[in-house]
Amino acid sequence: MERIELYRIDTPEIKILMELYFNEKRQLIFDGCDIGKKVEEIWGDSDYEYYYTIEPAQVEELYPVLGIINAERYALLVELKNRFGGNSAYSKFGHFMTENNIKFEAFTWR
Repeated sequence: MERIELYRIDTPEIKILMELYFNEKRQLIFDGCDIGKKVEEIWGDSDYEYYYTIEPAQVEELYPVLGIINAERYALLVELKNRFGGNSAYSKFGHFMTENNIKFEAFTWR
């Protein structure tokens, strides 16, 4: 499975991991999780999970918007990391998809 890390931090107060990958259904998945004391202070629980699911037909819409030729999946992952990597990746990527009429499913759990 092709997978790329967008952001990771590991301190005594908080651990954050955000990744992008394609699953067996060819869906693009943005998977994120924040764990630790800081998360509990903010959300009242020690872990916060969030993800986007983008269906294959909508993934196809991302290639021209991002200027990727030949619809190469790993190139898409790298371009998304270059554009949205960092602690605010989830909100920036969601905003980008909304602005470009890319349909996606969002989920958060705390």
